[in-house]
Amino acid sequence: MSALSDLRKTIAALRAPGGCPWDQVQTHATLTRCLIDEASELLDTIDRLDMPHMREELGDVLMQVVFHAQLAEEAGHFDLEAVAREANDKLVRRHPHVFGDGAKLGTADDVVVKWEQIKAQEKKNGPAQSGVFKDLPPRLPALMFAEAVWKQIEKKELPADGVVDVAQVRALGARLDEASLGKILFELTAAARAKGLDPEGALRLHATQVMRDVEARLPAASA
Repeated sequence: MSALSDLRKTIAALRAPGGCPWDQVQTHATLTRCLIDEASELLDTIDRLDMPHMREELGDVLMQVVFHAQLAEEAGHFDLEAVAREANDKLVRRHPHVFGDGAKLGTADDVVVKWEQIKAQEKKNGPAQSGVFKDLPPRLPALMFAEAVWKQIEKKELPADGVVDVAQVRALGARLDEASLGKILFELTAAARAKGLDPEGALRLHATQVMRDVEARLPAASA
């Protein structure tokens, strides 16, 4: 029996009658904070390249995946095998240069372009997209959310000048490196804290407003 199978059976036993009272009352919704916390702890070990702790934190994230799959299986939706099968099928499907026609791609950038092309052709699960911006996870951290908004503006060549000071963005980008960027972000965060402001919320609100203002500039047929 594999260790993954053991983990699956352990979580099923915790959920079963006579199991753990805490595990028995959990739902997908109540576990969301646990998933965020465990993913954050994993990111910390990656930042420090702390391999023994990374193994532990990967296990904690895997535990969350197995737990959610167990809840879904109990409700008759899908099981862990279906989750793994879908992930594997997606990897094979989006890497035709490895598993398909043999047409090799020269760089990592080429792979990303091909991935996005294949992804765009696939049937999208979830709610239908609204507007010109790609739908983004609502719980995405504000920095990643803002980065994704700008990526869409650049990728689709959307009319952002006047909404965003594009020239200033380019000028800042030319001067930045990782160290100076980290310093600026830290100082801005510290200043916001000193002023009693929420930097996460402020950035999310501004990025959302940028999306709305850019979409408002587009012809109705493009939105």
